[in-house]
Amino acid sequence: MPKEQEPTFAELLATTGTSAVHLEMHDQHMTSDPAYQAWLVGQPPRQAPQEQYQSYTRLVSDAVARGVVIRRARIVSEPVSDYVRWEHSLTEPVNIAAGEKVRWLPRSLASTLALPGNPYWVFDERLVRFSLFGGDGEVHGHQYSEDPEVIKLCMSAFEAVWENATPHGEYNV
Repeated sequence: MPKEQEPTFAELLATTGTSAVHLEMHDQHMTSDPAYQAWLVGQPPRQAPQEQYQSYTRLVSDAVARGVVIRRARIVSEPVSDYVRWEHSLTEPVNIAAGEKVRWLPRSLASTLALPGNPYWVFDERLVRFSLFGGDGEVHGHQYSEDPEVIKLCMSAFEAVWENATPHGEYNV
């Protein structure tokens, strides 16, 4: 799919009717985020997380209000990176507050799981959007698949991670 024809995350979530799952498998990404850079040097945030990420939380909370169940699982190395500590600190006021269910799986517990090579979202078990990260930790594009076998692989991997992962409120960084 040409980049100019790629649906936005907002468009994908707006057309989702029942479920969206997200599997993250990286210890840092999008580290150029000014909020992360400020956090690294101990600067107080310019805005509360709920305000800073309000467009995302609005998308998620609107979907949840329509009955969409949104689950996010994160595979992380331990000890966790600075980025994961920052991400963990945002999870309650952003993701959980918007209605997501979030779990964490230490990478050491994922060794025997068959996982796709890139992080992804699956929308209504009909479409997978893989995020393609560069060595710089930034997203450099997406790949999409509606292939039932790819969707089955991604859902199976997600459920295996979910089953073994710790709910956010019980996971300490």
